[in-house]
Amino acid sequence: MPEPTPPEAIVTPATEAAPRGDGSRFILVNTSHPGNVGAAARAMKVMGFADLVLVQPRFADVLSQEETVAMASGAADILVRARIVESIDEALDGIDHLCATAMTPRDFGPPTAAPRPHLAQMAAQGARMGFVFGSERYGLPNEIVYRCHTCLSIPTDPTYGSLNLAQAVQVIAYEWRQALGGFAVQPRTAEPAPADAAAVQGLLAHWREVLVAIGYLDPAAPKKLMPRLNQLANRAALTTEEVHILRGVAKAVSRLAPPGT
Repeated sequence: MPEPTPPEAIVTPATEAAPRGDGSRFILVNTSHPGNVGAAARAMKVMGFADLVLVQPRFADVLSQEETVAMASGAADILVRARIVESIDEALDGIDHLCATAMTPRDFGPPTAAPRPHLAQMAAQGARMGFVFGSERYGLPNEIVYRCHTCLSIPTDPTYGSLNLAQAVQVIAYEWRQALGGFAVQPRTAEPAPADAAAVQGLLAHWREVLVAIGYLDPAAPKKLMPRLNQLANRAALTTEEVHILRGVAKAVSRLAPPGT
């Protein structure tokens, strides 16, 4: 498996001090690559989750390795609070509903569900969730899958359903956050100021003068040109800045009018 690369993405900052569902737990079993641990921590943090447990990772010092911290990219606090345990039993304290992120074994096992409908149902019940992810090489062993209430299957292209571990964590974290209500999108630019009716009428009067000057509007037979332009301006919901721009255009056009008009 290729080494993960840190994506550069703009994310909406969380504004809630204690996001709903912050008791949810993400459990990584037999993780091999330190970078995936860091990237999983990052994926959790951007969705407002903080409880990370590693079951028998390949490296005992994985939480402090340079690659792990680098891939966490600002989510080092998740790594600091994370636990390393020897068995899945030690990772399940306080969990009400356990979800495996693996294929259901062929012989028997928990029901399989897509994340979105199942997590919406669990959010309505107020369950404390645990999400279990297997190793990059072998996935989850059957004996752990058998202990789960549900297998979550991320809908992918049927011809290629291979997700990197950290990518799977991101998808599940996002779907669970959305089921819990999600975060509000924070605007990055100021809301534009709408132009008032007087400003729009002043613009239209200016344009009427220019249209007459260049011979496009015959004041003796104006038909419905200006009312139609008025309706166009209303549909456009012009801002104050846009009115200024259009008046500047009208001023520039007036300079091209034939002399004496």
